[in-house]
Amino acid sequence: MSEKAFNKSFALQGETMTVRGAINKFGVMFLMLLGAASFTWSLFYKGVDVMPWMMGSMIGGFVLALVIIFKKEWAPYLALGYALCEGLFLGAISAFFDFAFRESYPGIIMQAVLLTLGTAGAMYALYAFRIIQATNTFKKIVITATMGIAIFYLIATVLRLFGIEMPYLHDNGMIGIGISVFIVAIAALNLILDFDMIEKGAAHGAPKYYEWYGAFGLMVTIVWLYLEILRLLSKLASRD
Repeated sequence: MSEKAFNKSFALQGETMTVRGAINKFGVMFLMLLGAASFTWSLFYKGVDVMPWMMGSMIGGFVLALVIIFKKEWAPYLALGYALCEGLFLGAISAFFDFAFRESYPGIIMQAVLLTLGTAGAMYALYAFRIIQATNTFKKIVITATMGIAIFYLIATVLRLFGIEMPYLHDNGMIGIGISVFIVAIAALNLILDFDMIEKGAAHGAPKYYEWYGAFGLMVTIVWLYLEILRLLSKLASRD
């Protein structure tokens, strides 16, 4: 949600959003994600081919995310579907990583989960105590860096379709690890933007459906952060 959106008056219709409401809805989405992730994880270790689940949920989650971004008022109806898709995707891809590193790096998934939750908690504390503030300059830097990463990934995806690998992106050398550390840091800083969006939305009397939209935005960042931490850990494990 841009600063411009906050500066204009919201058309008050019924209840307005609250911070607690947004956090409660994020909690519901998180439980949905965990349940779905457990499902595809268990399927993998039962010998079921989870690739269709992973690809289908990845595409479904992407489509739902785009719809919610452009139709914020639909968030109450689609946010749980997004959480379900992301859970199915994360459960499958996590199982692949866990199996691949079961001997060289046992427990990689648990470490990724704990690091993600720890990072999210630390960023919230930094925001709550105003150690890091979401100033306009801070927002511009984080958003610009995030857009740069998105373009970087898009180019890498297109090149891979032609059999060309983006240099350093998947390498476990110092440059490759440095790139992953930078991306993890930017993902973590995006949490500050999410906390600020929820807080300002409540302060400016945003409509009730913004609780779901704020929860959705927070989940998008958490999922991204987890995947980047998992990628970083896998690079470190590959060096051993």
